[in-house]
Amino acid sequence: MNSAESTRRLPRWMTSFGWQILIALIAGVLLGSLASAMGGDPEESPNWLMTTLGTIGSSYVTTLKAAVVPLVVTAVISSIANLRDVSNAARLAWKTLMWFAITSLIAVVIGMVLAVVVQPGVGTGQPQPETYSGTEGSWLAFLKGLIPVNFLGLETTSKVIDPETVKTTVNFNILQILVVSLVVGIAALKVGREAEPFLSLMKSGLAIMQKVVWWIIRLAPLGTLGLIGTAVFEYGWTSMGSLVSFVLTVYAGLLLVAFVVYPVIVKLNGLSVKQFFAGVWPAMQLGFVSRSSLGTMPVTQRVSESNLGVPGHYASFAIPLGATTKMDGCAAIYPAVAAIFVAQFYGVELMPMHFVLIALVSVLGSAATAGTTGATVMLTLTLSTLGLPLDGVGLLLAVDPILDMGRTALNVTGQALVATVVSKREGILDLPRYNAPLAGRPFKDDDAATGLPGNGTSAREPEHAASASGATLSQTSPGATDGQRTV
Repeated sequence: MNSAESTRRLPRWMTSFGWQILIALIAGVLLGSLASAMGGDPEESPNWLMTTLGTIGSSYVTTLKAAVVPLVVTAVISSIANLRDVSNAARLAWKTLMWFAITSLIAVVIGMVLAVVVQPGVGTGQPQPETYSGTEGSWLAFLKGLIPVNFLGLETTSKVIDPETVKTTVNFNILQILVVSLVVGIAALKVGREAEPFLSLMKSGLAIMQKVVWWIIRLAPLGTLGLIGTAVFEYGWTSMGSLVSFVLTVYAGLLLVAFVVYPVIVKLNGLSVKQFFAGVWPAMQLGFVSRSSLGTMPVTQRVSESNLGVPGHYASFAIPLGATTKMDGCAAIYPAVAAIFVAQFYGVELMPMHFVLIALVSVLGSAATAGTTGATVMLTLTLSTLGLPLDGVGLLLAVDPILDMGRTALNVTGQALVATVVSKREGILDLPRYNAPLAGRPFKDDDAATGLPGNGTSAREPEHAASASGATLSQTSPGATDGQRTV
């Protein structure tokens, strides 16, 4: 009996990635509770179990963060380069960005309405300060932050520890890196044939980074164990329990967008809602357990092409771009609810202009979520713009792993949705493939492409029509019908 045969005979709970995450989640809660019962202060004198869990969690986050910058650079440049074979590239790019903004705006409005109605920050059981006087931020400061201070988007921060010691930390500004990558990608398109070696290098680099990220994601159960355990003993059940209303409000927003707004958009564009969710389901599953839009990107692109009928040349542009800028969960619903939660917690009354600023920052600042701590960056950006205290970020981090699962699932669903809708409106969607029943077999090259063994991602095999992944897009008139597509 070879190892492959023995692996197939193992119980599903031992081999399924989703089950591994769930088991790690439960184990993290138990170990975190045990660490608290053992005594010790997490800050001053942590016991050995606290130290171990904290090290595991922080090491996993650090490892994942290390892969973000090269993944963003190669993904953005490669996605722009893929448009060189598309005759109506500018039109598709504009329509894609427009739909990114439309869906994000709808999501942030839903988040704000829910937070105002539910009021999750009122009566949390936490002591509130009598007054809080903050300084009102400006979204112009956010726009200024888009301008790269250097080509690599490097930033340094220095902290005086004692009169003789100064600690300097070097950080990457992911927003500036995205701007630089966009400029380089567009410039490479303009240069033409001379830039082909560079673009080939970026494409190879993207494939390598996707494989590296998948290896890191396979360690997610360990990371989940450490992060959940740390959250339990650092914040305790009292603080975490007080955030139940906040968590439920965020998830209510996520569910409304995913299962009300998205189906309406799909239906209005003449597509089957059932077929859409059946096709995108594998990406939603992986996004939920991996908590990484970038890590899920290969699967999102795969289901968009093979299950939803999005042409390959367009999917290779829209999905990588969406993985770095299209974040309805992290950049729209979450910062809207969280900002209002913090304002309610500190007794700060928000004016109409504050809500306008939340919407602007959420729509324009989606790119800031490209990373493992994207939602936290977005929340910090939103609170700073509104002039609200940043102390609330630390408390909300306690439930961030729980929220991040739902946020990421919505993110990847929205990315596939926009690619599908734009393809349909432009008359380039492979409708026979979209409407075909699932073949019930995994993609043959999943292991080679994403390292995702046996994920159940089933390809649709229409009886006719060429695969959209090999399509060459042509200019389509605005009034083109479903059948007017060129392959």
